[in-house]
Amino acid sequence: MNQSQAEHDVIVWGATGFTGRLVAEYLLERYGIGKTLRWAIAGRNQAKLDELRVGWGQAAADLPVLVADAHDPDSLQALVGRTRVMITTVGPYAKYGSELVAACVANGTHYCDLAGEPQWMRKMIDRHGEEAKTSGARIVHACGFDSVPFDIAVYCLQQEAQRKYGEPCNRVKMRVRAMKGGASGGTVASIMNAIEEARADRDIARVLVDPYSLCPPDARQGPDKRDQSGPLMDEDLNVWTAPFIMAGVNTKIVRRSNALMDAAYGPDFSYQEAMSTGPGVKGYLKAMQITVALGGLMLAGSIGVLRAGMQKLFLPKPGEGPGPEAREKGFYNFITMGKTGSGQTITVKVRGDRDPGYGSTAKILGECGVCLALDDLPVEGGFWTPASAMGDALLERLPASAGLTFTAGSGE
Repeated sequence: MNQSQAEHDVIVWGATGFTGRLVAEYLLERYGIGKTLRWAIAGRNQAKLDELRVGWGQAAADLPVLVADAHDPDSLQALVGRTRVMITTVGPYAKYGSELVAACVANGTHYCDLAGEPQWMRKMIDRHGEEAKTSGARIVHACGFDSVPFDIAVYCLQQEAQRKYGEPCNRVKMRVRAMKGGASGGTVASIMNAIEEARADRDIARVLVDPYSLCPPDARQGPDKRDQSGPLMDEDLNVWTAPFIMAGVNTKIVRRSNALMDAAYGPDFSYQEAMSTGPGVKGYLKAMQITVALGGLMLAGSIGVLRAGMQKLFLPKPGEGPGPEAREKGFYNFITMGKTGSGQTITVKVRGDRDPGYGSTAKILGECGVCLALDDLPVEGGFWTPASAMGDALLERLPASAGLTFTAGSGE
């Protein structure tokens, strides 16, 4: 497809869902209609899409509304052929996302999503990677809270290390310091689906536990082992740490970024993530509490009856989620710490101004879509990560528009 001749810059697929609506509302507020960004909303139900547009009032009166059938390849091909970028919020992607990726790759249409499912990403890379290089489609998974803030934080840290010391940080770790809002229902649903798939397929299980499973074949070895699974003392910070629910995808994305950028972080680059729970007995008990809770989640996901009950009790129904006040009161902050081969240290402190699962994610995904559509990026077609495709651009866009800050320093 000739990108310059596309009718739209961005189409938001799944706009009537809760997260899709938040992305569309962000684009409406930030970019308006018919100004610097030509965008549209799309889904399978014309009436629901029209109702959504009407609900936004006169400001959205001229917003294009498009309809397509997710199960009809010809319908999807026609839709993606009208835009430079597809943003999709329809997950779990392992269940509902493959056809759209295939259509975008075939048409040379750029694509970004909220996927946090390594087993599905691996399948898409293997199935469509070479074709994407030929068609020119830039496919970027994990463009929400998982994994943009973490991937870009490491990218920022490495840029600062090169600027200050002339060498990369080959040992990097991230510690979540505070968070209000938690993971989204979509994230939990994706975890449940991944556990179910892993029980049925050993190859999928191996992808989920292998630290380098998303890296290209020539970069699937390194110093990292499995992600943290229990309480550990961080000797540098003198605090206890607990497993971080998003580490299973974030760490794989960051390692893939390094591989795609020709080992810019070093051939022996190591990266780990955890949650800081504080010092002393209190910190240990909190770390143990989080460990037990995550273990319970994994156990529930592996037993059909428990999984169904958990989904019914804890996952929001389609179109539901936290209200505006809860999203605005949410936040997160974490610190990424790196050490160079010569022993120099760099830190990057990151803060997001909305709840991670919905408010911040919607703004991040929106900006990733706009970035793919409008910015001059250093990569051609292929399957990329946020940092490898959009590192510099997102370091400008996210603080300017999406409420994130990245503060580099040399201490805690």
